[in-house]
Amino acid sequence: MNDWRMPDPASFRTLADLAIFNQRDFPDRIAFHCDGTDLTFDQFARHTAQVANGLRDIGIGADERVAFLGRNTIEFYETVIGAARAGAVVTPINWRLAPPEIEWILRDCAARVLFVDAAYVQVAAELRGSLPGLEYIICLQECGEAFVCYDDWRDEQSDSEPGVTRAPDDAALQLYTSGTTGFPKGVVLSSKALLRADFDYSPEKRDLWDIWDEDDVLLLAMPNFHIGGIASGIRGLKGAIKSAMIREFEPGAALDAIERHRVTKTFLVPAAIHVMLAHPKAQETDFSSLRLVGYGASPIPLDLLRAALKVFGCDFAQVYGLTETTGTICALMPEDHSVEGNERMRGIGQPINGVEMKVIDADGEEVETRGIGEIAIRSSANLTEYWNRPDATAEAVDAEGWFRTGDAGYVDEDGYYYLFDRIKDMIVTGGENVYPAEVENAVFGCEGVADVAVFGVPDEKWGEAVKACVVRKPGSDVSEADVIAHARERIAGFKCPKSVDFVDALPRNPSGKVLRRELRAPYWEGQDRQIS
Repeated sequence: MNDWRMPDPASFRTLADLAIFNQRDFPDRIAFHCDGTDLTFDQFARHTAQVANGLRDIGIGADERVAFLGRNTIEFYETVIGAARAGAVVTPINWRLAPPEIEWILRDCAARVLFVDAAYVQVAAELRGSLPGLEYIICLQECGEAFVCYDDWRDEQSDSEPGVTRAPDDAALQLYTSGTTGFPKGVVLSSKALLRADFDYSPEKRDLWDIWDEDDVLLLAMPNFHIGGIASGIRGLKGAIKSAMIREFEPGAALDAIERHRVTKTFLVPAAIHVMLAHPKAQETDFSSLRLVGYGASPIPLDLLRAALKVFGCDFAQVYGLTETTGTICALMPEDHSVEGNERMRGIGQPINGVEMKVIDADGEEVETRGIGEIAIRSSANLTEYWNRPDATAEAVDAEGWFRTGDAGYVDEDGYYYLFDRIKDMIVTGGENVYPAEVENAVFGCEGVADVAVFGVPDEKWGEAVKACVVRKPGSDVSEADVIAHARERIAGFKCPKSVDFVDALPRNPSGKVLRRELRAPYWEGQDRQIS
């Protein structure tokens, strides 16, 4: 078939279908562009079959975890879909993590094979000594004789059909989120969740990311180890459209890609929009092709929206979701945005097709309209489980399938949802999730630190910034720079405190728990809500 027509999104039942069906129907269309390379859907399907056969050849069986450590590349999607065709499950690892964090994830998911970018191959090699179960390291570029090169390994394999059958409910992806106890949790997502295979796709109920035209081009600028990044890439494959990818977000590169590839849609975090607008190229870039920018992870300040509307000249839609909900489950549509501002722009919008939402109290009972409680979600896009954490799964998902988000909010009379605060203590900074416990663990060992509490404070650029309140040991003169440097050696840079305040004591309740809300309160005075 040479004539393009938008695929029926309900026809894809497993991730393998994304390669097989598009190869059949649109073999010569461009699937991906990255670093000057175009890859057609026919080439993509052949490569995924080779990856699948290569994994099977080294003994990777059904439901085994395959790890990937690297920046945005076409090879990432070849690995995700190729692993799915082999029955395996890819675990992307945040390349911004510190080596001990990477090691923890590799150990937890029990990966026997790791695909790694050349920039991180030395880290992988050093960790291999403490991970006897990690049998294979495949480098995405030439990394010397000590490592297998991805292209050589892949191209030695047959591109015949691997012959592995998977069901929509089978695991397809495992993403790690930061944990409230300092340990990340593996969120297991099925093909059905990633493809939203049983959502209502009648024309009047499709969301904006399931409607594509022949000339659509999707910019993939957010990291693929996040649900926002990979979910966007999967949407592009579902639409059989070209996805232009940049290896990591850099404002100049994003602006260049929009103009060069005539990008029509993209997903960005507001912090990315902010730095793009501040870049000198923004005033010279041709944005005439751009039709829609989806933004998430934090709301967009009205002044920033006004500037973006003026410069980009396209529609904007806010999306709300979590890793555990496979991304977007609620959206504030373009028609609810205005440069004048309105109440709805303070919220997250309405549930998209296939999603149920409600606000509940501590007992799980639904609260009245505008009553504040915890937002709960039910849909077939919810996580299957937390990997090897039945206790955490049972705590998060009730017997009727409702997932507790940990976000406090309310719903208005028209069914629009609003966030108010976090029941959990998570900080969202520049689209990255940070939990205080893991930052506190990294700071505690600093010489001269007697006590520490970490929380988020408002930040114009990043939405929230990580702040630490530290109690010094008697006689200590430990400085802000000392604390931040100590943390940076142990955790990713984005998790480290951006600022440190020194206090005589931390407020605690009778059981000894730190009262973070008391510490946070002065920094949030005058804010419309208590998260950003």
